[in-house]
Amino acid sequence: MALPFRRRILLVLILLGAVPTGLAVLGWAIMLRTSNPAAATRATIQDVGVSGRALIETIDSTRLSRPERKALAEHARRLNEALSRVQRAQSYAEYYYPGLALVILALGGVVIYASVRLGGHLSRQLSRPIDELVRWTKFIRRREALPPDEPARGAPEFEELRTAFRSMEQDLREAQESEIEAERLRAFREVARRVAHEMKNPLTPIRFAVSQLERSAEPAQREALEVIRAESARLELLAREFTDFGRLPEGPAAEIDLTELLTGLLRSNMPAECPTRLEAPPDLPPVLGHYDPLRRAFGNLLRNAVEAAGPASPIEVSVMHRAAGAVLVRVSDHGPGVAAEMRDRVFDPYVTTKSEGTGLGLALVRQTVETHGGKVRVSETPGGGATFEVTLPATA
Repeated sequence: MALPFRRRILLVLILLGAVPTGLAVLGWAIMLRTSNPAAATRATIQDVGVSGRALIETIDSTRLSRPERKALAEHARRLNEALSRVQRAQSYAEYYYPGLALVILALGGVVIYASVRLGGHLSRQLSRPIDELVRWTKFIRRREALPPDEPARGAPEFEELRTAFRSMEQDLREAQESEIEAERLRAFREVARRVAHEMKNPLTPIRFAVSQLERSAEPAQREALEVIRAESARLELLAREFTDFGRLPEGPAAEIDLTELLTGLLRSNMPAECPTRLEAPPDLPPVLGHYDPLRRAFGNLLRNAVEAAGPASPIEVSVMHRAAGAVLVRVSDHGPGVAAEMRDRVFDPYVTTKSEGTGLGLALVRQTVETHGGKVRVSETPGGGATFEVTLPATA
């Protein structure tokens, strides 16, 4: 069975640090214990002393002059002192070198212990962050959220790696959500396209049949025919919205002046009694896109604002240039607003709060804005109401 990563690192660090240190200390201690230089020195000097004394005893001092006898006596005295010092040094060395060996062994033990502890600390510093990152990969594979931040452990590079992992997990989650949302919208568009096609086929003959019946219909029948005509018109509107939702913008993109587009919509698509206000800077850069889809999208936002707040309630539209190279359009009303729990779902297809709504208007707005590389969101208007914010990339 393979050792865990942490134990393998610990074993390698111990082998690299503690084992060479232990062998060196042990060899040094054995050398000091077995090879005593003081003993060799004492034996040499003792041999010199014995030979010197034998030499002195063989000399006949009666035949020497007085200075020679004095020099001979001085030599004998110094020889005896040297032998005494060597004896004392030998006695001292008998305790010194074994004691020094014990001290070296103790220091070696301390060094080995410190090496083991340091190796354990380093192995934890390396293995814990790696184990944590391996565990995070399992969370990412299961598409689960990463655990909350803990106190930083390991080298600073591991903290950078954790940050990169969290960023990667966030990007993957957003990409997965975007892909799921894109696939869902593709399915909705395909369903809308087929439903619109199937609805348009019977609507045309129904409209012709109603026109023929009205020519010879009696008053009681005319009321029923009027209901059929009204419902047919409603179905035609629904089919048109299905068609718009199922069709993506076609053709080359062109520069669009949002101020001109919104001015035209406020002039032609708003009720006469509805007070409107448009604020836009004179140097607003154009956006690159398709005119008709953007006109339909902003028209849906304005129509929803009027339906939500009433025809007599003011509608405020503001356009501004963001520093990040984007144009922001705000459409604000003072109606009941959008509930907080509905703000994330209000742009989904077939989600509506109106009794006669199709639930495709805001879905078409989001589809058009995202097709142009922008984003749309809804927030609360100060004082009450809803504010829809559309961000579109501006041309350079």
